[in-house]
Amino acid sequence: MGRPAFLVRAEDDSSQRRNTLRTGVGWRTRVGTFAATAAMVSAGLVIGAQPAAAAPAPIKLTSASCPAEIAQGQTSGCVTELQNLLNAHGAGLVVDGQFGAGTLYAVREYQAATAIAVDGRVGPATKSKLYATGGSAPAPVNLNSTSCPANIVQGAKGGCVTELQRLLRHQGYAVDVDGDFGAGTASAVRTFQSSRGLTADGQVGTDTKRALYDTDESPSTGLDLRSSSCPENIVEGQSGGCVATLQSLLNGKGQSLDVDASFGPQTLAAVKAFQSASGLTADGQVGPNTKAALYANIGGGGGNGAPAPINLNSASCPNEIVQGQRSGCVTELQSLLNHHGADLAVDGDFGALTDSAVRDFQAEKGLSVDGHAGPNTKAALYGAVTPPSSPPPGGGYAKILEVAEAEAGTVEGSARANSYGSSVGLSLSTSNYAWCATFVSWVAKQTGASSYRNSYVSGWVKQARAGNYHLSVTTSPQPGDIVAFDWDGGSDFTGGNEHIGIVRTISGSSFTTVEGNTGNPNGDNDGVYVRSRATNSGYDVVFIRVR
Repeated sequence: MGRPAFLVRAEDDSSQRRNTLRTGVGWRTRVGTFAATAAMVSAGLVIGAQPAAAAPAPIKLTSASCPAEIAQGQTSGCVTELQNLLNAHGAGLVVDGQFGAGTLYAVREYQAATAIAVDGRVGPATKSKLYATGGSAPAPVNLNSTSCPANIVQGAKGGCVTELQRLLRHQGYAVDVDGDFGAGTASAVRTFQSSRGLTADGQVGTDTKRALYDTDESPSTGLDLRSSSCPENIVEGQSGGCVATLQSLLNGKGQSLDVDASFGPQTLAAVKAFQSASGLTADGQVGPNTKAALYANIGGGGGNGAPAPINLNSASCPNEIVQGQRSGCVTELQSLLNHHGADLAVDGDFGALTDSAVRDFQAEKGLSVDGHAGPNTKAALYGAVTPPSSPPPGGGYAKILEVAEAEAGTVEGSARANSYGSSVGLSLSTSNYAWCATFVSWVAKQTGASSYRNSYVSGWVKQARAGNYHLSVTTSPQPGDIVAFDWDGGSDFTGGNEHIGIVRTISGSSFTTVEGNTGNPNGDNDGVYVRSRATNSGYDVVFIRVR
């Protein structure tokens, strides 16, 4: 999750679809440490030995023939497959089917770079990530680019198919990411089309591409907590990619958290436990010292993973950061790109995927597309939004509706709309992501009604069902309550088909709302508008009381 492109989380059923889309993924190793060290360790295992016997034939890691966890000491075709996959990501291992010290080091480095719990054991999460990052498949290409045909069909091969397969995997379909549109991919496409009410013809045209990109994806764990893309102090109540990364790092240190991007009581307890074990003040705030401890000895190789990030505008960074460089400036660049929707491995190594992500970002921002992170690109990456001109009014629950209604008519992409992201630590244009839950978070922050903030609808529903943060589910809605919608039913409020707003009026089964990231009833640009809804319209609704 380097996926060099930009992510849309479309939630409102009638919102205009965005053109900012994400492309594929890959993972680059740390050339100076990972590939060289793994190769040296591997070489050390065979110096003075007789010529190695042929490696066992590779076996797919997810097959029934491979154990649930592949670990050091094993010899099999499963290990051969593992070594091939790691080498596709630059490990430089001898492929002999033997899980020795070199393979162990490569596994741990891969886990560290992709924010998986670093244990050196190849379980379900590591297997899934190895296949999801595409291995030696052609580099992914955005399906909406001119490089991809209008209709992608069975028999096609190349980067457009790699991207298609990655998107299908993200939607829950178990296809191989190999860049080859075969029968398995065709079957998955037809099943996906049926699930979205599309013509199930197996051809990936305009409507299918749009549906594939229409997803409320889990936040990226590819942010460096030490970079400018994350707050100096990460604290309870915050949400987003920085919290997801924190949770992944804590899991790598022995915790067992759900990576849900929400800094709640369990994450707080895990932070305090880690701080105590590390000899730090156990205050639950993830500041510079806690961040440094989290990154210490990452990967088990004695290093700190990627070079520590350096502000791109400092004298320590060159005027232009370009492909081939490796430094803390690149770490910062990669983390900022991920903050803007890319999905790169943050390794401090400016390779082909980082170059592609820079170019995608430049194209999206209307900059000269040269792959060089110069002054204009740096400025756009840090791009601050204009804050609201008026101070928060406060007033708690009683003021929720008043504050929300005052924003009606705010147009998506405007400075005012973009400022809503400050409530959840985002500095993105609202034209680039689904921001309905961000708007609710902003209203909650402005009024002080709840300390909870989350850019995901599922987070609000989860906390209300648990009775946390002064939130609770109610069956007797009234103006000022929050309302969550699950457009495709199931009441799980996940999968990219959910929305959220503020209740304005109630009349039997009908009600009106104030919503962000919603279509203008008059047909103009999306923004904050009053909408008419009902509880019997074929979608699931949950009302949330804030007290």
